[in-house]
Amino acid sequence: MFRRRRRKKGYSSPVELKDGRVSLPTRGQQLYVDPSNYGDPEDALKDFAKEQDKRWIQLDIIIGGGEFGDVYKGLLTRPDEDAIPVAVKTLKADADQRSRKDFMLEASIMGQFCDPNVIFLEGVVTKTLPLMIIIEFMSNGSLDNFLKKMDGNLTVQQLLGMARGVASGMKYLSGMNYVHRDLAARNVLVSEGMVCKVADFGLSRELEDSAYETKGGKIPVRWTALEAIDYRKFTAASDVWSYGVVLWEIMSFSERPYWEWSNFEVIDRIRGGYRLPPPLDCPKAIHQLMLNCWQFDRNKRPKFADIVKKLDVFIRSPDKLNVVAPAEPKSPKLDVSGVTSVHDWLDSIKMGQYSDLFSRAGFTQLSQFAEEEELDLNDMGIKLIGHKNKIRKSIKDVKRTLNKDNAL
Repeated sequence: MFRRRRRKKGYSSPVELKDGRVSLPTRGQQLYVDPSNYGDPEDALKDFAKEQDKRWIQLDIIIGGGEFGDVYKGLLTRPDEDAIPVAVKTLKADADQRSRKDFMLEASIMGQFCDPNVIFLEGVVTKTLPLMIIIEFMSNGSLDNFLKKMDGNLTVQQLLGMARGVASGMKYLSGMNYVHRDLAARNVLVSEGMVCKVADFGLSRELEDSAYETKGGKIPVRWTALEAIDYRKFTAASDVWSYGVVLWEIMSFSERPYWEWSNFEVIDRIRGGYRLPPPLDCPKAIHQLMLNCWQFDRNKRPKFADIVKKLDVFIRSPDKLNVVAPAEPKSPKLDVSGVTSVHDWLDSIKMGQYSDLFSRAGFTQLSQFAEEEELDLNDMGIKLIGHKNKIRKSIKDVKRTLNKDNAL
């Protein structure tokens, strides 16, 4: 259930920033206060997070690990209240002072938010060890893993409902002048009822393995706007770019953005005007919304409020989604000329690990694909959606080449 949080100290009064500027609250919605502006992170924590008694918390099983330590599923039982399931992030016993500070700052950030589509902070434990951040438990885990598990088993309307939840959470955060900087499906959590909530507000995030190293730190290139990569210019508009990639992840059931391209390939092609093609069976109107989010000029990108309104229209009027965008990728076609064996073809598209599966299914020569309507890759044992899509797209290229050769 969505809980209404009382207004806390630090929200409504002007806040002096490090450069001498003063941040003034807007009417109707409180502004985000950067907890690093506090001299002592514990002072920020007192303002934005409620201390919980360790005796109220029962840790159950480890469900993950983060930048600071293990994450547990547990129960929070406050006096005179029913027990509620929670996720508990703990700080490693040997954590240094910087990790302790970042841990407190993350809790101070989360504690300022109260929205149905943003993860809710139940409280913290700082008086005893280990230090804990206690958040609501989301039974379906991260959005990227949930989509992979549900591959092909969700309708377009269900997918749009999830996309709408993410957009609504980001509308709330941008309204508070908070910039996320790492919006991606992996940083969205999904409840039992498939409600999506924006999460991961850590200042020292554990980024993807292929994060791009810059002088200012690591950047998750596949989700990041060009101006943020080039100049570290992070704004609500750069979050909108990231949202477009999240929308693409949702519609592709968590395919990896830009597939196996290197970071330098991604940056170079985006600068040249390339944009991700529509996922399989993606409505044209949804792909157009993605393209709007990826406008080179950040001032031309839609606001999150506009995105929520647009998705509401699509959800209420599904007839607007009847036109499916062409499934053909707009990326350069893989050159399979001169390749005749399935083994060599798979190697050429970096899918050589599936060579034995194709052999067992009776496919050894590319010419055999000409007579096949569509291969059942699931039955063959290929489960990853990104790999399946890459193989399907390449098979289409192979068939096109074969048909052209036969026609000559």
